[in-house]
Amino acid sequence: MNGNQKRIEILDTTLRDGAQGEGVSFSAQDKVAITQALDALGVQWIEAGNPGSNPKDLEFFAMATNLKLENAKLVAFGSTRKKGVKPAEDAHLQSLLFAETPAVAIFGKSWDLHVTEIIRASLEENLDMISETIAFLKEKGRFVIYDAEHFFDGLTANREYALSTLKAALSAGADRIALCDTNGGGFPDAITAGVTAALQTLDSADKLGIHVHNDCGMATASAIAAVRAGCSHIQGTLLGFGERCGNAALAEIIPNIELKMELRCLPRGKLETLYGTARQIAEIANVAVPDAMPYIGASAFSHKAGMHTDGVLKTRRSFEHIDPSAVGNGRRFLISEVGGRAAVAERVRKFAPEVTKDSPVIASLAAKLKRLEAEGWQFEGADASFEKIVRQELGKYQSLFAIVAYRVASEHSTPNAGAYSHAWVKVLVDGLYEIAAAEGDGPVNALDAALRRALKRFYPELEQMRLTDYKVRVIDGRAATAAKVRVLIESTDGMNTWTTVGVSTDIIDASRAALVDSIEYKLITGEACWTTS
Repeated sequence: MNGNQKRIEILDTTLRDGAQGEGVSFSAQDKVAITQALDALGVQWIEAGNPGSNPKDLEFFAMATNLKLENAKLVAFGSTRKKGVKPAEDAHLQSLLFAETPAVAIFGKSWDLHVTEIIRASLEENLDMISETIAFLKEKGRFVIYDAEHFFDGLTANREYALSTLKAALSAGADRIALCDTNGGGFPDAITAGVTAALQTLDSADKLGIHVHNDCGMATASAIAAVRAGCSHIQGTLLGFGERCGNAALAEIIPNIELKMELRCLPRGKLETLYGTARQIAEIANVAVPDAMPYIGASAFSHKAGMHTDGVLKTRRSFEHIDPSAVGNGRRFLISEVGGRAAVAERVRKFAPEVTKDSPVIASLAAKLKRLEAEGWQFEGADASFEKIVRQELGKYQSLFAIVAYRVASEHSTPNAGAYSHAWVKVLVDGLYEIAAAEGDGPVNALDAALRRALKRFYPELEQMRLTDYKVRVIDGRAATAAKVRVLIESTDGMNTWTTVGVSTDIIDASRAALVDSIEYKLITGEACWTTS
């Protein structure tokens, strides 16, 4: 990558636009942690919230004054002045100044429909609101990013007026102008046409940016189209969550630009930290990174078919469009009945480098896996349980604890009350017994809490561990209530994630098997991260 090439600015709005996503809520401390993670990744701008909208954002901006950021600058977000109010007398603009951020992002109306029907102003007054607000903030020494809200819809409805709002912002001194597809309904070709029109009007490519939403599933494609058309500033959220269908996902856009277009977004060496940063922010936000998410998903570099596995082991680019390590991710070989011995051998070499696909242990392992899968076990999405089987087959497994006895019960105090569950467990570790009990929202939650409570006396590192997902699948519904069930449990220690499986005709026993595997995996590996194996 040529260091002298055009640099693409990244503005991450996870803390502002991302917080508008359904089920997402950040405390002030969460915002601090995410800010530090994004700064370490190397983004240029972090849009941190609207100080005039809620006390929590005000609390964050007060805390942020003590933050030492190496790469990023904080941005406070707000709107143009209110209709009929001077900028100096607008309480919202004063709150933006009170935040003391070096930059301010201001959104204004570029669609005449919003001017006349939503804020009920004249078209001329709206232009004054834009220019006067930006001029006021520039006088106060702020770097001003102007978000042209609904620009692409406005361009379709009233081309001349939409472009006039950009001229007003530029004339008033805006440092950046972001064209917003606020409703997320634009196709990439419409985004390209809009960016081209804006560039012809402004003749200022270094100031033009893009902000798109994903309501048509095209946010990444639209952002890339905007860069190809001339934008040098991109706004989005790292993981793509945000209002409605979300924002453009920077974790997809950044590697596309750096690895495919050979343009610089992040400081050198930072792209390799993308996977880890995404997982860190997902953990803080309490959301899951979609397995199929490009570049950083658990399945992004997974190979299941035997032919694919054999091919990628011989020549990486035969079935991988980039080296997974370029974004900090890793290759995974999924273990299933359609996989070949090459996939099994590659996983086994993690513990025994001398093993080849022709080794006797591989043949026995492959036969064992096929037999277990015929019985209902599934290791494709449970690499931690597969690792336990491999260690057993290689003679490198030693159980770290044993459950001597356990009991789980649920009861309903009234017909309308939820289930009340409690669990009791007795464990044996190095000749010592420990008994613990716990309550839970359900029997599995109670058993998990009791088991870890008993084991934390011996293994305090389990304090960091928790369950993040629980899935149950009835294997053969024709057997009715006597059917086997397969339980998949996903666990995390805050940094890494792993999955285990249990199978039984008893759902609690299947859950117990998956829980034991999960805890043992954490203890045995120390770095329980099946997604990068």
